[in-house]
Amino acid sequence: MSRLAAAPSVVQSVDWLAIAPPTLTAVVGLVVLVADLFVPENRKPLLGWLSVAGLAAATALLLPLLDGDRSTFCLTGDARVCSYTADPFTLVIQFLVLGGALLAALLSVTALKDERGRLPEGEFWFLLLSSAAGAALLPASRDLATLVVALEVASLPAFALVGIRHGDRRSSEAALKFFLSSVTATAVSLLGISFVYATTGTLYLTQVADRIQDVDGQLHTLAQTGVVLTLIGFAFKTAAVPFHFWVPDTYVGAPLPIAAYLSVVGKAVGFSGLILVTVVAFPSYADVWGPALAALAALTMTVGNVGALRQQATRAHSAVRLLAWSSVGQAGYLLVPIAAAAYSDDPEHAVGSTVAYALMYAAVNLGAFAVAALVGRTHAANRITDYRGLYAKNPLSALLLAFFLLCLAGLPPGIIGLFAKVTVFSAAVEAGLGWLAVVMAANVVIALYYYLQWTALLFRAPEGATGKHPVPAPLTVALTLTAVLGIALSGAPQLVLRFAGTTLF
Repeated sequence: MSRLAAAPSVVQSVDWLAIAPPTLTAVVGLVVLVADLFVPENRKPLLGWLSVAGLAAATALLLPLLDGDRSTFCLTGDARVCSYTADPFTLVIQFLVLGGALLAALLSVTALKDERGRLPEGEFWFLLLSSAAGAALLPASRDLATLVVALEVASLPAFALVGIRHGDRRSSEAALKFFLSSVTATAVSLLGISFVYATTGTLYLTQVADRIQDVDGQLHTLAQTGVVLTLIGFAFKTAAVPFHFWVPDTYVGAPLPIAAYLSVVGKAVGFSGLILVTVVAFPSYADVWGPALAALAALTMTVGNVGALRQQATRAHSAVRLLAWSSVGQAGYLLVPIAAAAYSDDPEHAVGSTVAYALMYAAVNLGAFAVAALVGRTHAANRITDYRGLYAKNPLSALLLAFFLLCLAGLPPGIIGLFAKVTVFSAAVEAGLGWLAVVMAANVVIALYYYLQWTALLFRAPEGATGKHPVPAPLTVALTLTAVLGIALSGAPQLVLRFAGTTLF
C-alpha cells in the first residue's frame, strides 16, 4: 500500500479554460451533426445560425485567456513540458482561425440558401466546425504528435468541403487533387517526424530542440533528413512553390466560402505549424531550414504574382483564380520573416512580422472574397469583367473591394497593408537577407499591376443595364466586419504591428 502511495500520479489535471475554444467548436460540431437527424428540412438554416453562434462563442472564450500563459497535458515529472500551451502566439492564431471561420460561416449561410439543396447543410456545418476545431488546436500544440493530429483534423474535413457539391465534376476533381497531394505531403512529414523521434527519443518540441543538437554523429544525417522531410509537409499547407499546384483548381472547384476559408484559415494552420517546428523545435538546424525557406519565399512570391498577372479577365472564374494566385504570392511574403528568423539573434521577434502580416491578410482577403461572393450571386462565372461598373450597381461594395485590393497591394488608403509589407521587408533587411528584400520589392511592383487593374475596372462605365446587387443580411454582416476591421487597422496599425515587436512565445 505504501508503494502505491509513493508512486507518482499519472492522472493529469486538465485546464478546461485553456482548451475551451477548440473544445467548444468541436462540441458544437457534434451537436449540429446530431441535430441534423431530427431537424425538418425547412428548419435546416437554424443549423447554420447555431454554427455561427458557436464560433462566435469560441472566439469570445479567448478573452479570459489574455491574463497569462496557461499549459495543460504536461509531463508528470516536468510541468514545463506540455502538449498544449495557450500563450500569446497561440491566442493570436486562434483568434485569426476562429474569426476567419466565423466570417466563412456567415458567407456560407447565404451560399447554402442560394445552392437550393445541392449542399447537404448538416454535413457542411459539421465539417466546417470540425476543421476549425483542428485549426484552433494546432497553434497550441507543443509536441509533434499533437501537431500532426491537429493538422489532419483541420485538413480532412476540408477535403470533403471542397468536393461537397453533389454531381459537380469540377468540385470532385478539385477535392481529389487536394486530397492526394495533401496525403502525400503528410506521409512525407510523418516519415520526417519518425526520423526526429528516432534520433531524439521525444516528441515534445522543447525537448526535441535540446536533444537534436547533441545527437550522435552517426545519427546526424538521419536527424537532418528528418528536419527536411518534416518541413516539406508544412510547406505544402502554406501553398509554397512547388507545393502550390493544388491551389487554383481547389479554390475554383470549392464553394466560394470554403475557398475563402482555405485562403485564410488553411494558411494560418500551415504557417503556425511551420513556425513551431522551425523556431521552437529545430533552432539548431537554422542553417538547414533558413536558406531553404528563403529560397521558397522568393520562388513562391514570384510564381504567385506572375500567375495572377497572367489571368485573363474574360475567363470563367478568373476573379477567384486571381485571388488564388494572389494568395500564393502573399504566402511568399509570409515566409520571409520565418526565413529571416534563421539569421536573427531574436527569431521570435522576426516571426512576429509573419503574425502581423497574417492578421492583415486575413481581414482584407476575407473581405475581397465576401464581395466576390456577392457578385457571384448574379454572375455565376465570376469573371473579372463581371466587376466592370460595380460602383454604378453597388457603390459601397465597389468601394470596399477597392479598399481591400489596395490593402493587398500595400497602397493608401490601405495603410495596414503598406505597414505590414514594410514590417516584413524590414525583417529581411535586419537579418542580412538583402537579396530577398530586393525580390520582394520587385514582386510588390508586379502585384500593383493586377490589383490596380481590377480596382480601376470597378469604376469604369458598366456595359448593359445596371441592375442592383441585393445583399443578404449574413453577407452584409461579413462585409461590415471585414470593412470595420480593415479600416480600424489602417487607422491604428499599431494594433497589429505590435506583434512584430514583441516576444510571442
